[in-house]
Amino acid sequence: MSALLEAKQVSKHFGGLKAVDSVDMTINKGDIFGIIGPNGAGKTTFFNMCSGIYPITSGEIWLDGENITNMHSEVIARKGMARTFQNIQLFKYMSVLENVKIGFHINTKTRLWDSILHSSTYKKDEKLAEEKGLEILERVGLTEFKDTMAGNLSYGVQRRVEIARALALNPKILLIDEPAAGMNPNETKALMEFIKKLNKDGYTIAVIEHDMKFVMNTCNRILVLSFGKKICEGNPEHVKSDKEVNEAYFGKGILVREAGL
Repeated sequence: MSALLEAKQVSKHFGGLKAVDSVDMTINKGDIFGIIGPNGAGKTTFFNMCSGIYPITSGEIWLDGENITNMHSEVIARKGMARTFQNIQLFKYMSVLENVKIGFHINTKTRLWDSILHSSTYKKDEKLAEEKGLEILERVGLTEFKDTMAGNLSYGVQRRVEIARALALNPKILLIDEPAAGMNPNETKALMEFIKKLNKDGYTIAVIEHDMKFVMNTCNRILVLSFGKKICEGNPEHVKSDKEVNEAYFGKGILVREAGL
């Protein structure tokens, strides 16, 4: 397997606070890669550095063999990294298809005057976004909701729509921040199968999640952060048996029981 996303001794300081401290990470093509740790461990900050939202204090980020350290987020997105956030950010009064079509904006040629005048460029981009948006909805099993207002959907389906919108970027890697937060067990199970299906379809996925059963049964490799430092990285079996992980974060034996393994 070849490395797709790499962090090399990455740090982020906010004044005297070391939110992320000299973290190394390697995500290979084809991974479902989990990032776990307690609140305040630096997980979302780490995602924000990888995706260009936060500048890096020190270290390097590499995407598919290219150094993308401190590039702007829109540039990184064009290079193949898509991102979702902890809080769902759909346009609730727009349809599912319209929400997904917005994800294509970064690759369109339409400018302000094209939109106002409905130029040929605007019409061409709209047609392409419509066709590609419908293709994505069919691929991820959301076609039945294409005309439904996003705000009228269940929480679990809204999460899937948000991920579908990210797929409009045609990403090399998809970063998903706490997708199962606030879900009931049935929604969490459906999301787990959804992510596994995306992975089988060829998407490399990195996910931050607190639900240990979700992580241990979905991810093939896991990174554990604690107080901004990396304390473990490996497959689920390695992580669940790591003494430092259990003692520093989960408490002895808790990880194994919660994962049901």
